[in-house]
Formats: sequence, structure tokens, C-alpha cells
Amino acid sequence: MGCNSVEFLAHLLRVVGRRLLVIWDGSPIHRRAVVKEFVAGTGVGIQLDALPADAPDLNPWDEGGWHHLKHVEMRNLVCRDLEELHEQFHLAVARLRRRPRLVRSFFAQAGLTL
Repeated sequence: MGCNSVEFLAHLLRVVGRRLLVIWDGSPIHRRAVVKEFVAGTGVGIQLDALPADAPDLNPWDEGGWHHLKHVEMRNLVCRDLEELHEQFHLAVARLRRRPRLVRSFFAQAGLTL
């Protein structure tokens, strides 16, 4: 485990190509040694910050992102199978990624600034 997190960080480095601030939850897969080793070995300046574990209401993705996906992007969605649901979920996330102001609003709603 932890490989997906490393792949994600490597992808961000390829796309962004400069210093990164990654804010994520405190999941054990994000704290694994392989992730820490990758971050230390990049030399690019990845800063990892975790959302507070004891305050889920401050997690902008839980409060804003999931709510938006469930009640806006995927509202009234009916899928034939899990494969179609998986595809529709990725399409909904892609639409959300094209709206950075909306994503920033999730942080503002949680009382956090970027």
C-alpha cells in the first residue's frame, strides 16, 4: 500500500513541475514510509499537510466536495452496473476539477484559507 499515493504525487510533479502543497486526510496510506521516502527524495519541495483528524467538519472535501458530487454532479444518476458508476464518478470529478473557484469555496466554507 502507499503506491497509489506515490503515483499520485509523481503525477502532480509531472503536471505542476514545481513546489507543491498537498492537503489530505490523515489516512494511514498517506503516512506510510514509502510516501515519506518519495517526498524526501524528490528534492522539489513537496509539502504534505494533513487535515485535523479530530475535526471532520473542517474537511472541505467531506463537507463540500462529496456533497457537490452527490447532490449536483451525480444527482438523479442511474447506472446499469458498477463499471458505469465508476465511469460517471470519474467524469463528475473531472467536471469539478475544471471549476477551481468552486473547489476553493469548499475550503472557505470550512473556514480555511489557501
